[in-house]
Amino acid sequence: MSLVAPLAGGVLIGLSALAMLALLGRITGISGILAGVLNVETGLWRWAFLAGLIIAPPLFHAVSGQPVPAPADAGWPLIILAGLLVGFGTRHAGGCTSGHGVCGIGRLSPRSMAATATFIAAGMLTVSVMRHLVG
Repeated sequence: MSLVAPLAGGVLIGLSALAMLALLGRITGISGILAGVLNVETGLWRWAFLAGLIIAPPLFHAVSGQPVPAPADAGWPLIILAGLLVGFGTRHAGGCTSGHGVCGIGRLSPRSMAATATFIAAGMLTVSVMRHLVG
């Protein structure tokens, strides 16, 4: 398995977070960007950013010829519940994984380091429970 694509993706994420901070003075946290999308004064760049998030994956697959991953077979009720829980957790943690993990750690924020450690621990616990207790 080639490590070039994941490495390039990580570098692009880091560079885009750095560019956002340097050019706009903003943290590239998706929850914060989404929360301010209806603000008339600062909403335009947020709409462009969100449009890029939506357009980039199908564009990448069209250009690269890489197969499109199969969608999760979870059903809409579970997907909606998961989205609501993620939204609740994001507001409770003061940001999302991208904001804390990429931007906060990059700025050496102790709060973001604690939040990211919590995200990782919760993910590890969830995988352990799902694999070993639930089946």
